[in-house]
Amino acid sequence: MRRYSPGVAILVGGLIAGTLDILYATGYSAWRGMAPQQLLQFVASGLLGQASFDGGNATAALGLLLHYLMMLLIAVIFYVLSRQLPFLVRKPIVWGPVFGFLVYWTMNLVVMQLSATPNKWRFIPLSFATGILVHMLFIGLPIAWAASKARTEPIAA
Repeated sequence: MRRYSPGVAILVGGLIAGTLDILYATGYSAWRGMAPQQLLQFVASGLLGQASFDGGNATAALGLLLHYLMMLLIAVIFYVLSRQLPFLVRKPIVWGPVFGFLVYWTMNLVVMQLSATPNKWRFIPLSFATGILVHMLFIGLPIAWAASKARTEPIAA
């Protein structure tokens, strides 16, 4: 079985999760009438507040960058936890979705509430249900899978 360095495992997990999540988010937002640029500006509004929506492509690009940085940070957190709690990577198909579930709540009830975004979390049944599933299957699962492929022994110099 091929093993990755910890950095590659984190990068792979974060990029897969980030891509799946942003594809879902742009599709779902388009279905609700929101342009991709506005969605990405919403992400940037966590840092810039309402001014993000006046920044055009620049703040949309910042939003995309922030999105992937958050996914990489989430992958780092899982990887570090998995080194302390090895059972997380023994069954990534079980623990990845659990981690994704926890990420959903952390992002919506902590991170967004503390951010500068003007639109805070509110309960919308369809958004809630799909959000939970996306975080479990598109974020937690690929991050846990990638972490399970990381080498646990030190890399020889």
